[in-house]
Amino acid sequence: MTHVIGVDAGGTSTRAIAVDASGVVLGAGRAGGANPNSHPPSEAAARIASAITEALGGLDPAATAACVVGMAGVSKLSDPAIAEIFETAWKGLGISPVRTVPDAEVAYASATSAPDGSVLVAGTGSIAGRVRGRRMVSTAGGYGWLLGDEGSAYWLGREAVRSTLDVLSLGGEPGPLARAVLAEALGPSAVDSADSGDRATPRATLWRALITSANSEAPIRLARFAPLVSEADRAGDPAADGITTRAAAHLVTNVMAARDPGETTPIVLVGSVLSPEGPVGAKVRAALSGLEALTSTDGVLGAAWLAAVDAYGEGAPRPVSAAENTKNAP
Repeated sequence: MTHVIGVDAGGTSTRAIAVDASGVVLGAGRAGGANPNSHPPSEAAARIASAITEALGGLDPAATAACVVGMAGVSKLSDPAIAEIFETAWKGLGISPVRTVPDAEVAYASATSAPDGSVLVAGTGSIAGRVRGRRMVSTAGGYGWLLGDEGSAYWLGREAVRSTLDVLSLGGEPGPLARAVLAEALGPSAVDSADSGDRATPRATLWRALITSANSEAPIRLARFAPLVSEADRAGDPAADGITTRAAAHLVTNVMAARDPGETTPIVLVGSVLSPEGPVGAKVRAALSGLEALTSTDGVLGAAWLAAVDAYGEGAPRPVSAAENTKNAP
């Protein structure tokens, strides 16, 4: 009996499942992050191999009919030396063939069987993609934190800090967002200083301290302020509402740029920023009303289904859940 393997390799975790031809999950594995842009490629390859090995359990690797690895940072494999590291890992596992694709492709496939559509990703970064034949053929945005990533958690966090700096330098009462940013970056005592009746010295000191704090960390660390924007928006803070409204507008602009005029194919929404419960996700969905906007649930299921289509054809059943029907999962 043959089986297929699906892998979702992200920046913080890697998950793999083995699935038989009827869609039953035979085993599951997990490992640490495996984005070769943020982890040493040899470490990333080893982590993916570890997750696959755990998913296989007692299954025969040689009976693997197909394997699809959805990988954040897959562009790194355009370097032949890096690609060779991963090819060596696949050979060591004894599985073939292995198809490595962008993580956005497996996220898209997790939400819909439609071969054509669009995918909008907004997590730490952001990107929109046009999907044709279940392959992402073009993108809009996705330039990274320095050049873009509008609407992402990084962008939200940066705008939160900038908004707080404006309050400190231009005057006005700190709202829920500014107070939360100051407490997160500088500690609760900073909020007391901002509330001080002296509008000159304490605020000037806080302004400098916040700039110093933000610039002393890796830029991507600004993403940690993103949840504060959502919380402040829910609390009715106008500054936070403005930030989430602009974030949603940026994301909608990008995903519509990835689509043909009048296109009616599905749009799959992926990532923490686009959660239906969050203000950005809600505003994006409102802007896309009239279109089929779907939420990606579990990228590893999409990867496994793509592998099943590779091996068994378009009629391959979809795995229901990585947690259900699992015989060998830990």
